[in-house]
Amino acid sequence: MKLSKLRYRLFGRRVIKTALAVFLTSLICDWMGWPPVFAVITAIVTIEPTVADSIKKGIIRFPASAIGSGYAVLFISLFGNTPITYTLAALFTIITCYRLGLHAGLLVATLTSVAMIEVIHTNLFVAFAIRLGTTTIGLSVSTLVNMFILPPNYTRKILTNMHDLLKQTGEELEIILKQLLGNGELTNQKQEIDQRFQTLKNMLDQTERLLNFQSAESRYHRLDDRTKSVFDYERKNLTRLRLIHYHIGNLINTPIQHVCWSKHECEDIVLMVETLADFMKNPDHYKASAYKKQVKTLMNQFWESKKPSEEDDPTLFTPEVIILYELLSIYNIVENIILSEREITES
Repeated sequence: MKLSKLRYRLFGRRVIKTALAVFLTSLICDWMGWPPVFAVITAIVTIEPTVADSIKKGIIRFPASAIGSGYAVLFISLFGNTPITYTLAALFTIITCYRLGLHAGLLVATLTSVAMIEVIHTNLFVAFAIRLGTTTIGLSVSTLVNMFILPPNYTRKILTNMHDLLKQTGEELEIILKQLLGNGELTNQKQEIDQRFQTLKNMLDQTERLLNFQSAESRYHRLDDRTKSVFDYERKNLTRLRLIHYHIGNLINTPIQHVCWSKHECEDIVLMVETLADFMKNPDHYKASAYKKQVKTLMNQFWESKKPSEEDDPTLFTPEVIILYELLSIYNIVENIILSEREITES
């Protein structure tokens, strides 16, 4: 299992596309009689997670490389192949790219500038023109490879992340409620709960980045109706998962000292949470009848929950109301997630 994962990392899409872009770039340069090294460097750095990023950064790297090449030609014409030439070419390339906001191309431009000094042996203008030509070849080949060869597709990873998020959220919800209804505070497993909560947030952020990648990629590939439906489903459910995360955060951060429910009432709540968590961990177990029964019980307890006494601030909710409100909200969101998943699966 570990060996297969290692092979996947070593020979992933991006690695294969980079190798292909390097081969095609060097082949074209060799055919034209141009030095391939600069074109290959450009091709390597231009393979990005999405075609949109390749194009966007390519637009920045081309003028940046032109600036670096220009300074290399200028200073070698003034000082020849000397240490001062390397120093000034690197210094002015960095300053100019920084001032012009060409940050994505700064490193490549600087490396290109100092590397050109060693290989310029003919007409300086010709060397400059060839450098622009090789840059264009590297950018064009890598962008086309990224667009048409194994185009980026994050759908499977996004769906996997969402299933894992729903499952892990259900597990955390069980832990939180058992702690709250067990001793009225989150002390026994506070560190574990905080770690799980942060892990869920990181997974949500990662999934959102993948979704943004997929959105940017869709502008360069025609999507069929099925793919559009899946993409819409992913966006809606990611929003729903963030809402669940928000409600769990409210449960964690609510200062609850004591819950005035009987032991039987606490056991009923824990049972309902276990059912909800089971739906989240195993969506196939979801049954509308069981769901409605649980929600009805939860709603009845919500309306009959302890009201603030006269000594309490009337604007504050009681711990019971807070717990029940957050649970009802999560119940509703989970049902929407499960039903939307079944809808997209059956379509």
